[in-house]
Amino acid sequence: MRIGNTEIRPAGGGLGCLLMILFSIVASIVLTVLLNLVL
Repeated sequence: MRIGNTEIRPAGGGLGCLLMILFSIVASIVLTVLLNLVL
C-alpha cells in the first residue's frame, strides 16, 4: 500500500495482513458483546 511517497507493508506479508483484519473484526465483536452485557 502506498501513501504519498512512503510505502506501507503489513507485518508478515499477506498472511499477517489477513490475520490483523480477522483480529480487528473479532475484537470489535467481543467488545460489542461485552458492552451489551455490562449495560
